[in-house]
Amino acid sequence: MEVSAYEAKTRLPALLKKVMAGETITITKYGTPVARITPMTAAAGHDQEAAIEAIKNFAQGCTTGGVSVRAMIEEGRR
Repeated sequence: MEVSAYEAKTRLPALLKKVMAGETITITKYGTPVARITPMTAAAGHDQEAAIEAIKNFAQGCTTGGVSVRAMIEEGRR
């Protein structure tokens, strides 16, 4: 289902009932899709453990160039 931004603003409670019933709603602005409201159960498929591991792996490659975090904080306070 697609609704305009104005319609979404004026009919939000009714639209939320439809989403709670399992429907996905696309909000458009001047005919262009800009947002989507989906039921929470549809978003539950995200793998939190995989996301945490990806963040940890990314952080391993990041360094502060040999400067301690405390030193950077103190430098910022001057």
